[in-house]
Amino acid sequence: MTASLPSSLTSFVHQEPATPIVIVGHVDHGKSTLIGRLLHDTDNLPDGKVAQIIASSKKRGLKTEWSFLLDSLQIERDQGVTVDSTRIPFLLDKREFVIVDAPGHRQFLRNMITGAADAEAAVLVVDAAEGAREQTRRHAMLLHLIGIRHVIVLLNKVDLLAFDQAKIEAAEKSVAELLKKLDLEVALSIPASARDGDNIASRSDQMPWYKGPTLTEALAQVPLPASRADLPLRLPVQDVYRFEDKRYVAGRIERGRLRVGDTVIIGTQKTPAKIASIASWHTAPQVSAAAGQSVAVTLEPDVIPDRGDLLHKQDTPPVAASRIRTRLFWLRQEPLRVGESFHLRLATAEHAVTVAAINSVVNLDDLTEYAGEEVPAEGFAEITLAAAETILFDAFAPGTADGRGVLVDRQQRIVGGAPLLGPAAIAEGDKLIHPTGSTVTEQDRARARGHRGGVFWLTGLSGSGKSTLARTTETALFAEGVDVTVLDGDTLRAGLCKDLGFSEADRTENVRRAAEVARILRDAGQVVLVALISPLQSDRALARQILGEEFAEVFVDADLATCEQRDPKGLYAAARSGKISAFTGIDSPYEAPVRPALHLKTSAGSVESETKTLASFIKETVKLSGALKARS
Repeated sequence: MTASLPSSLTSFVHQEPATPIVIVGHVDHGKSTLIGRLLHDTDNLPDGKVAQIIASSKKRGLKTEWSFLLDSLQIERDQGVTVDSTRIPFLLDKREFVIVDAPGHRQFLRNMITGAADAEAAVLVVDAAEGAREQTRRHAMLLHLIGIRHVIVLLNKVDLLAFDQAKIEAAEKSVAELLKKLDLEVALSIPASARDGDNIASRSDQMPWYKGPTLTEALAQVPLPASRADLPLRLPVQDVYRFEDKRYVAGRIERGRLRVGDTVIIGTQKTPAKIASIASWHTAPQVSAAAGQSVAVTLEPDVIPDRGDLLHKQDTPPVAASRIRTRLFWLRQEPLRVGESFHLRLATAEHAVTVAAINSVVNLDDLTEYAGEEVPAEGFAEITLAAAETILFDAFAPGTADGRGVLVDRQQRIVGGAPLLGPAAIAEGDKLIHPTGSTVTEQDRARARGHRGGVFWLTGLSGSGKSTLARTTETALFAEGVDVTVLDGDTLRAGLCKDLGFSEADRTENVRRAAEVARILRDAGQVVLVALISPLQSDRALARQILGEEFAEVFVDADLATCEQRDPKGLYAAARSGKISAFTGIDSPYEAPVRPALHLKTSAGSVESETKTLASFIKETVKLSGALKARS
């Protein structure tokens, strides 16, 4: 074939990858400085880069700041924090590495999951003077979670300990004990000063007592990536292309070998097909390919797989399950609870899943496990995920890419690392509920409607004007083309919640049901106005937890005297006469919002002015970004 190949397919001409090494550590312990110094001392810097670093450092009144090599964004330099994973090709004695600089600051840990996922080894950077910190503990747990087996501990800044052997060895012992609790063996522990180059590429004359290797010598001892070519075939489909009347199925072979003439099984549909050809352009025809290679193959018959389908051999299938035991590193700032739904990304596949159970939670203080009803913010746990469809996977194994999934939320943000451990047994009493996810995305709906979905929770005393404002604002927004719905407290209690009374438990359940309905409507792209007294902060916090970030609390604020004077339903009079008990504001408390997204003082303001304020706030909140508008 001599025709030019589309750029989308030329990327599949692929060489065997270099050895990935991830570098992790506390935000101030010197990861970026270490990498900059390492690249300099091993002649892996482009021409003129050292002069640029020196000039940048002098401009800021600093000594040579090696971290400027990596912290290329101005915001990173100003804050002194690495905010994203950086992958750097690195050559050491003709062996190719990829250095992954993974973030250390806790709000950037989500980037580390993808940055460290394929690493063969890790360098854990620890300030020898400070020792293991809370982030060090989290990073060590994450190395355990993603199965990195070869760990080099670099005790940095030993110059601050005056190169004292006893103090350095005490720090080394402390870190080794921490890692041992996580079944992580320390391959080597190296005392070093990254800023000054001690024990990075050359032996330090400040520590004659240290007889171990330098960092570069330690990296040279990292085992080569284990061959995966002899394992059962796994080829996740990345895409399907049409070119010159042929259909090419493209993807990277994760395991095993592939030959022309082999019969493969395609995904959960279990359709058999024969490998008719392995595409090659401007090279000799290919008859086989192995793990690590990206390929484009043609099939007989001309079956059309979907992205995410897994090609495998008939006699060596992957695990197939719809309930899966999963390790979890939870990244969200709010706790995770049973019943929450996400998408599980696994290789090129994406599956809608629900948290069916929280099996155990890790206590980060002593690394023990306990039974818990929720996973705390940035916590570790073992959970069970349930899907409405069968998921094909190989169970996670340390040192491999098998079973390494991530959870993403409806905004496509990574909220958790999720290595898959194996099928989960169905226990007696399990609720076999498998919510299905829509293939219509939030972005699709927003482009069609001209606005995003959102929930605006109007809370306030009875008579404060919640329902009136909700309905007048609904009319105003609808007139401007906004797809808007009102969930009013009395309307809900007339139907969906008619079985509920006014006890504290029933009021909480009323809020929960309203929030769940609002979530469904919001996910369908609608703007939802919930007009509900919802007097307790804990109940509104429950609604916020169900709805996530698209929850805006609006305090409709009128004092009790004004509300009693209005008393549109006669409820205050009935409560004062003893006909109604536990009435909010009379003999039941109302807990006002502390920091509402919008505060409307309706004792003095007119309905027209407050409607205008609320409608403007809503339109500003749900308006499309410039990028989304451009694609509309």
